[in-house]
This record gives sequence, C-alpha cells and structure tokens, in this order.
Amino acid sequence: MGTLENQIVRITSRLVAPFIQVYGIYVIIHGHLSPGGGFSGGAIFGASLVLVALSFNLEVGAKQISHDTASILESGGALGFVITGLVAIALGANFLANQSAGFPMGQTGQLFSAGAIFIITFFLGIKVASTIVTLFYNIIEGEDKSGDAH
Repeated sequence: MGTLENQIVRITSRLVAPFIQVYGIYVIIHGHLSPGGGFSGGAIFGASLVLVALSFNLEVGAKQISHDTASILESGGALGFVITGLVAIALGANFLANQSAGFPMGQTGQLFSAGAIFIITFFLGIKVASTIVTLFYNIIEGEDKSGDAH
C-alpha cells in the first residue's frame, strides 16, 4: 500500500475511532435498557482500540492502552463481576442476585433502573474490551517471535 493510502487509513481511523469508542461505552451503559450490553459494547470498544493499532502501529496503539494495562483491566473486570456477585451473597441472596439482594431498582426506563445489572454489564464491558486487546497483542507478539510478521 502506498503512502497516500496509508495516510487515508490513518486519518480516517483517527477521526472515526473516538466516535466508535463513545458508541461502545453507550452500548455498555445502556445495555439493560436497549439491545446491547457488556459483551457487544465491550467488543465495539475493543475493536476501536485494535483499529488504531492496526492503522498506525503498535506503539501508537499502546499509547491508548498498553498490553499490561489491558491485562490488568481484564482481571479487574472479572474481579468486579465476582465482587458484585459476592455482595449479593453477603446481603443474603444468591450469587449475582439483583432485586432480591436489595440492590436499588430505581424508576423503570431510567439509566440506574436495573440494580446490579448496570454494574455487571459495566464490568463485563471492561472485561470483553480488554480481552480483545490482550488477544490482539498476544497474536501480534506471537507472530513477531515466530518471524512471520514484518
């Protein structure tokens, strides 16, 4: 690919990536109110980070989120998910129980109207986005070590 094509891809990625990231966050946060949620929103957000790394290079991609940071967020997302479930147990309900555990339900249709579901999808979104980035870095690093990528 020539220099002009590289510039077009980079400029387009730089312009589009922030909008994709905001949309991914929107899908995560509003997943209990509309189609979407933690998995699909996390996949959208993670794909935008991979887009930047592929459009420019790994160093530019690592400025948005490094491999180490992605690994920490991946563990943190899973830990937050589990802690939310343990809080429900501590409140005398089943693991990841919602209303029966006493999480405030709010008014139907409002952003904070689903009790623990909002928290669960938030941590799930972090987990999915960081897993996509971690897998991307692992694949790229594996190719570099084997000598297949140039």
